[in-house]
Amino acid sequence: MRISSRGRGEEGRERMTLVPENVDDLWHLSHVLESGDRVSGDTTRRIQRDDDKMRDTGGQREHLFVTIAVEDVEFARFANRLRVGGEIIDCSREDQLGHHHTLNVEEHDEITIEKHFKPDQVERIEAAEEAAENADVAIATVEEGEAHIHTVAQYGTEERFSFTAPTGKGEYARPRSELFAELGKALARMDVDAIILAGPGFTKQDARDYIAENHAEVADLITVVDTAGVGDRGVHEVLKRGAVDEVQTQTRISKEAELLDDLMEGIATGEKVAYGIEEVAEAADFGAVETLLVVDDRLRQERQGDGDWDVDVNEVIQTVERQGGEVTVFSGEFDPGQQLRNLGGIAALLRYRLQ
Repeated sequence: MRISSRGRGEEGRERMTLVPENVDDLWHLSHVLESGDRVSGDTTRRIQRDDDKMRDTGGQREHLFVTIAVEDVEFARFANRLRVGGEIIDCSREDQLGHHHTLNVEEHDEITIEKHFKPDQVERIEAAEEAAENADVAIATVEEGEAHIHTVAQYGTEERFSFTAPTGKGEYARPRSELFAELGKALARMDVDAIILAGPGFTKQDARDYIAENHAEVADLITVVDTAGVGDRGVHEVLKRGAVDEVQTQTRISKEAELLDDLMEGIATGEKVAYGIEEVAEAADFGAVETLLVVDDRLRQERQGDGDWDVDVNEVIQTVERQGGEVTVFSGEFDPGQQLRNLGGIAALLRYRLQ
């Protein structure tokens, strides 16, 4: 994320001009924008014409600069764009005022946001700005007869390649080199700055040696890590151990996995945790919250007024921060956030156990 400028808008709102530089930034913006915010940017709009000189042909697209009052926001992950819809309140063509329009924000599009930013929203944007310098990371996991490649993004991990090639003895067995060759070719095609190669036993080291012989440029990017499993399980182990943090210091996924493990351990033992909005709000009132955990999409839902919590989550966050506690907003796209959502979308690690 690139912050082009910051200033004051109308009615005490803060104005921030931003340039999202990748799909992660679009995802961050989807959790910052809320109903009632104002967003400005360049767009195209179909203009209807029906006069003596030109009969109505269904309209022609014109380039416009518009400001809309936000009504709905959608992160179209697979289209690599953010859709921001609402009523046009300012426009280079006055005859378009009052019409509904959708801004399709893509990578490298400049937009200006005017809103009453909450502290965690500003922190999210500033963290995305810092993350722009981070390395792109691939996690390859391999064991006998099986290999997977995942990429790491701030909204979660995504499997990009999966291979199976039975090795060893038997009618359908194939040389291990065929599996290693497929893995090496796939990694060579990826545009990443670092690769973590993980898995059980010695297979991963044999794979690394094969890749070093055949794809020297790829081998230079590889860090080898021991895990008990491959695929999603292996990726979770890599993240939990902090291997990704060595090459992508701003990623929050490994922290979320670790915090979620601490939470689940506390639930199992009955020690110093709270979950669900009522328990967490009570713990905050007592000053007991050390770390507040909340899922981003649930937080957005409550702030939009579409949720069912009886407690104002903004007040809970402010209470925790005033008392020196930390607030971690989980990605709902990644497994720890999904598990947290199943526990009510909000939880806390406590300084002491509440009776």
